[in-house]
Amino acid sequence: MLSKSSPRYKASRRRFLRTVGLFIGVMGTSLATLLPVIAKFIPPRLRPPGAIDETDFLASCIKCGQCVQVCPVEAIFLAELDEGMGVGVPYINARLQACDFSCDAVQCILACPTGSLSSKINKKEEVRMGLARVAKPEACLAKLGLGFKGQARGANFTGLLRYAEIDRWNPIPIRDHPYDLELCDLCVRECPIEGAITLQDIDGNGKLPVIHKSCVGCGVCEMICPVEPAVIVIDERKIWEEV
Repeated sequence: MLSKSSPRYKASRRRFLRTVGLFIGVMGTSLATLLPVIAKFIPPRLRPPGAIDETDFLASCIKCGQCVQVCPVEAIFLAELDEGMGVGVPYINARLQACDFSCDAVQCILACPTGSLSSKINKKEEVRMGLARVAKPEACLAKLGLGFKGQARGANFTGLLRYAEIDRWNPIPIRDHPYDLELCDLCVRECPIEGAITLQDIDGNGKLPVIHKSCVGCGVCEMICPVEPAVIVIDERKIWEEV
């Protein structure tokens, strides 16, 4: 057996370390080239505000969880093992807890150490996440001419929302803020982005939410909708297209 201090042992150890280093480098390069392929097999998710292109996002996110820790409404989760190669990547489930911009400065972007979340995408100041869509118009209470009274998502719903008229900086449980509306307009009433949703007459047959260009896909409309499943959903990463 060679002594650890012998020249042959040291030379052999150096060769071994070089081989390991080369192997790691080759594997890293190979995995990097697979990212576009891997991205196709990861279920689509609503990403936190300012997420860059999905492939770049998956490559640059180090899964540190800083965005999770600073979110005032705890809207950001890290993907579990069922996400496959996306495990540990941050996402938002708007139906469970939307991003309502309670932090104003979008703290998740400020906390991200890698630029995976950025306020500057395509050289524009924006924090778009997706675009709202009226998925089940036939179930909309406003279209049916109905109001809403009570807790928007029931007594057991744990979602939080910032009510500016109550406390701008401290979101409260939605179940602690019951409603009494002659005509349901919860999606319009609680949208944090001015002018993103309006309630409009539809061919004289009731009213429906109409999505406008200023929508950023935060998901508050999907979270607050009292109908199950929600009338409005967020299409992740979808952008406004002029018609």
